[in-house]
Formats: sequence, structure tokens, C-alpha cells
Amino acid sequence: MNEFLSIAVGTITMRPYVFAFFIAYLCAAVPHLGWKKIGIFTVLGYAIAFASEYSSINNGFPYGWYYYIDTTRDRELWIAGVPFFDSLSYVFLTYCSYTTALFIVSPLRGWRGGVITLETRAIRRSFAVLFLGALLQVFLDIIIDPVALQGSRWFLGQIYGYRTAGVHYGVPLSNYLGWFGVSFLLVLALQIIDRRVQRDVERPAGVREIPFRALMGPFLYLSVLIFNLTVTILIGERQMALTGIFTFFLPMAIVVTLALRRINRYSKEELAEHLRDFPFSPVGRTQR
Repeated sequence: MNEFLSIAVGTITMRPYVFAFFIAYLCAAVPHLGWKKIGIFTVLGYAIAFASEYSSINNGFPYGWYYYIDTTRDRELWIAGVPFFDSLSYVFLTYCSYTTALFIVSPLRGWRGGVITLETRAIRRSFAVLFLGALLQVFLDIIIDPVALQGSRWFLGQIYGYRTAGVHYGVPLSNYLGWFGVSFLLVLALQIIDRRVQRDVERPAGVREIPFRALMGPFLYLSVLIFNLTVTILIGERQMALTGIFTFFLPMAIVVTLALRRINRYSKEELAEHLRDFPFSPVGRTQR
């Protein structure tokens, strides 16, 4: 029992940044989709991520052949050769990518100094959000994986490696193809859960009157990005960091520029559809 408690505590204390991101995910996701949906997605998302990693280290699919180095097995939780925190990371990476896609696709309304996405059920479950969400998650991994591969040079530790060094700072392209497939499944799972769970008693998006609630997911996305770029710079990998910055600069500039132009430029039909799907939205109070 004492050994289990020690490992459970070590799982958190060794990876505080992962659990900080996970708590931020819960703070953003629960007001958005509700406890039940997020609880189901957290469990199912973890299971999908774990299955993909277990398959890859044993069969080479979907990410290609890689291996974990279990030097911390006696200090943190591992499950069947996969560190617990690693599969858990997929859950909040999926949610922040999904909500960033929602922010890109949805009409926007200014509210109390912040922004509300006038999302609808159709937008939430659209292919556009599915495709963009999966792609956004892959782009995060383009930043995360190269620096994680250098874990021996920072507090992550050297926990994994590839059997054959890849062309992108040691990461093979098969890894990113695998990430797109798994990310696609994860965002799709979130969309299906959103469609099927609590359809009659749903507390909809926007019900919590938090001015920047709609930006919490995208802020989490940026936080993960900035954290990994910062670590990349601190370990002296300037070229790797610059590549990551250049990779994101143009897409981010486009998203921000278009978002600023789109605020409060929605149609009456778009607002009406949002309020029809989510009648408790704080936007509705300003219409009365």
C-alpha cells in the first residue's frame, strides 16, 4: 500500500506541468460541456491514447516503432509499458485543439470585454471542426515530440526513443501520420459524446458567465505550445525552436487577424441558431 501511494504521489510530483495542464483542461471543459460528457471523454480518450501507444511499442502501428525506457517505473505509474502521464496528455491536447477549431469556425460576439463563440450543435459536430481539430493536435506534436526526444537534457528525462532516427529532429514522419489518425479518432469521439450524452438535460455552452470562457481552450493550446517552445530554447536548441515558431507564426497571424475582423459581424440567422441550440447562453440575456 505504501509503495502504491509513493508511486501515485511520484506520478504527480515528477510531472507537475502535465497535471497543471490537466487541471486547466477541467476548468475549461466542464463549464463548456458539463461533468458527464467530460468524464466520459477523459476515460475514453485515455483508453484510445493508451491503446495507440501500446500498439505502437509492440507492433509499430500507428506511430512507427518506438520504445519507452522505464527508468522511472519505481517512481511513477506505468501501465503495460506505457507511462500513465503520457496517455493522459492526449485528453487535454484533444480538447484544446477541438475548442481552438471551434473558435476558428464559429461566429464571434464580444461580451463583457471578452468573446463568446456563437457555436451551434451543427458546428460542434461538423467535419470542419473534426478535421481542423485533428490537424491542430498534430501541429502541437510537431513542437512537442522533438523536444521530448531530448528529455535527458531537461526535467522530463529520457523516457523514450525511436528504433530508427527520423528526418524531423530524430522524429520519423510516421509519428505525425499516426498522430493525425489518432487525433481524428479522439476529436470524433468527443463529437459523438457531445451528440449522444445528456441530449435532453444538457447545460449548454456559455451557461457559465465567464467573459473569456470561450478562449480558455485556445489559451490552453497556446500554453502547451509556449511551454514546449520555452523548454526547447532553454536547452539550447535554437534552430528547433525557430522552426517551431516559424511553423506557427503565419497560421496564428491569420487566425487572430480574421477573428478580430469577425467579432460582432455575425448574421441574425447565426445568432438565432446559437440561441435555439443553447437558450441559456448569456448572449440571450442581452436580447431581452
